[in-house]
Amino acid sequence: MTRLSVLPACLVIPVLLAASPALAQGQVPGGQVLGNAARKAAPDGENSKLDELFARLAKAPDDASATEIANAIWRVWLESGSDTVDLLVLRATSAMQDKDYDVALKLLNIVVGLDPSYAEGWNKRATVHYLKHEYDKSISDIRHVLAIEPRHFGAMAGLGSMLKEIGRNAAALEIYRRALAINPHLDGAKRAIRELSVEVEGRDI
Repeated sequence: MTRLSVLPACLVIPVLLAASPALAQGQVPGGQVLGNAARKAAPDGENSKLDELFARLAKAPDDASATEIANAIWRVWLESGSDTVDLLVLRATSAMQDKDYDVALKLLNIVVGLDPSYAEGWNKRATVHYLKHEYDKSISDIRHVLAIEPRHFGAMAGLGSMLKEIGRNAAALEIYRRALAINPHLDGAKRAIRELSVEVEGRDI
């Protein structure tokens, strides 16, 4: 999801998910199929840049390097290519920071309507739903995010957190383990895995 400081630690900036075949096909753990969000054909240069950044992230030698690379990935994701969408997202983010979630939601409804292939529109709306404790709606929006960008670590972090909160511990454990395949420096995912592995499998790692 997003990088707002009001979110749980496991939702903030860290990078997740080694895009598994299930997620690449638009599924989440448990066999649920993701929504048919239109996939944006990103420019070749953008795809190449993201591929390079994810490759570097997987091999980052320390936490500082991993955070720097993760931030670079966020910057690419935030580029909508539309001044109108960018302005709406900026205003929605400001509303979220002010805890005016109803206003943020109205703005993001417009964003996903204008460009349903922009993953960050769905991602930020998922965050608003999360902050409003509307987990079903948040998870639905995350499905759109992952249909567009299966490597979206923020959305994966949010999904793992919500699955854990609603008691789907096995699914949450699976998501967090995929996270470490992309970013071995994800401390939040490591802590969640240690806890969930005991609950799900009866052992620590």
